[in-house]
Amino acid sequence: MGYHPLLVLALAVIANCLAIFPGFLALDLLYDRWLSGIPWIRRQVERVRVKGGSYLERYELIGLTLFVGVPLPGTGAYAGTLLAWLTGLERRRAALAIAAGVIVAGVAVTLVATGVVAALRRLF
Repeated sequence: MGYHPLLVLALAVIANCLAIFPGFLALDLLYDRWLSGIPWIRRQVERVRVKGGSYLERYELIGLTLFVGVPLPGTGAYAGTLLAWLTGLERRRAALAIAAGVIVAGVAVTLVATGVVAALRRLF
């Protein structure tokens, strides 16, 4: 298409990172206005926050970064924001972990797309 891969990477990272805080706000509004009124959903969210808290105290930032950073379907900034919201992680720290994961995934996809990985395989 003619665009430099680093420009595309930078724009993709910025766009994904710009979605983090609006994602938290949208989840807050959705839950507070509608979903918290459904007892089953409220119980499930509370259960995840209680049970997930013990695991996340140990692995929160690195785990969230790895979850977002693995470029697979169902992972990424949106899913990372949902996971951080569900587990009640502190938002600034979660946003940093999500942004780091977005950068990791973006670099990995850019390397694959530009053929750097294929070139390295030929050398080694």
